[in-house]
Amino acid sequence: MEEQWVQTIPSKANHQVQVNTSRSAATGKALRLDEIELSAEERVSTDFKEFDRVLGGGVVPGSLVLLGGDPGIGKSTILLQVSVQLANRGQKVLYISGEESASQIKMRAERLDITDQNFYLMAETNLEVIASEIQRIEPDVVIIDSIQTTHVPTHTGAAGSIGQLREATVSLMRIAKDNYIAMFIVGHVTKEGNIAGPRILEHMVDTVLYFEGEKHNRFRILRAVKNRFGSTNELGVFEMLDVGLTEVTNPSELFLEERLPGATGSTVVASMEGTRPIMAEIQTLMTPTVFGNAKRTASGLDYHRVSLLLAVMEKHVGLLVQNQDVFFKTTGGVRLDEPAIDLAIAVSIASSYWGRGTNVGDCYIGEIGLTGEIRRVSQISERVSEANKLGFKRVFVPKNNYEGLDTNLNVEIIPVATLREAVSLIFPKGR
Repeated sequence: MEEQWVQTIPSKANHQVQVNTSRSAATGKALRLDEIELSAEERVSTDFKEFDRVLGGGVVPGSLVLLGGDPGIGKSTILLQVSVQLANRGQKVLYISGEESASQIKMRAERLDITDQNFYLMAETNLEVIASEIQRIEPDVVIIDSIQTTHVPTHTGAAGSIGQLREATVSLMRIAKDNYIAMFIVGHVTKEGNIAGPRILEHMVDTVLYFEGEKHNRFRILRAVKNRFGSTNELGVFEMLDVGLTEVTNPSELFLEERLPGATGSTVVASMEGTRPIMAEIQTLMTPTVFGNAKRTASGLDYHRVSLLLAVMEKHVGLLVQNQDVFFKTTGGVRLDEPAIDLAIAVSIASSYWGRGTNVGDCYIGEIGLTGEIRRVSQISERVSEANKLGFKRVFVPKNNYEGLDTNLNVEIIPVATLREAVSLIFPKGR
């Protein structure tokens, strides 16, 4: 296949490295598995341990990372801060913006008190010019903000079109892989919350990160949905302040700090996000339906999951929820979507329905089946240990998870087999 254009970059090892902006014909030959030399991954750590956790332990040279998120959520801010942290560690960083001028970025950098000699700024959208600067500067890390504004001059179509997005991503991928450059690209999202453009973008890159949170909430959550160098279940929590983003090292305390003792419809669950247990509050509000069909809304929870649990509660506990409007919410902007949160949701439903407050020292862990059984969950020891560390008095767990748990902790572990049994223990007198 004919190359559209090729630039030669002298590498730090004094040999020539090619930067190809279109996919070239494969060269070389296939090797047997025992002929391939295995090299350990080299990672570069940042000052954000939460950021390193989500990436799988740090920035991998030669990797291509796609970061998406709503407008104004802080994508450029976190990458600007990470860029300078890497520059402070001796990494040469090139930050390329297609949406802001260099002076605008410098103003933001000064507001964040950022200065470093290894940090380069550039306002450009032409990929040929960008490749030329990569040849001149020879950076270790490149930030592209954003991929929707970058265009390949030799390819038809406006910047942001499907063809341009695909060609620009392929070109940047080849630059990153051929020159051992860690590259971050920012992607816009659609109104549904997905990264704009063809789905192939997420297939081509090594890691896909989403930066989530509510604009009016100071907390931000960084989540990996794809990671070739680590777990896809890790989660990092940040707080947006006037001086920029700061990491939250203990999100469990953060999500529970404003919980009201004795509040109805409020429960706490120990949810696993990758290798980390996080204590989060689930709130439910039930009110009689005034007009038409009952309304159901869920913020931070899966709508279909809460609808299913409402049906299970009506069938096996006897709650008449058909004529009730029900509103579900998780506090702190965190999103919970694992099966182990079922019991906490069910207890919050019963609490709000009967108007009876839950014990502030109780935590609920368990998956609920359609027949009302409470099924075992994974990593139960880590969940119970987190509840014990934060001073909870009782933890309700699936009966099949009870055997083998450490019962010498300061927290009382209560095994339950069915939903009806759990509700009768938590609310002895029912209504």
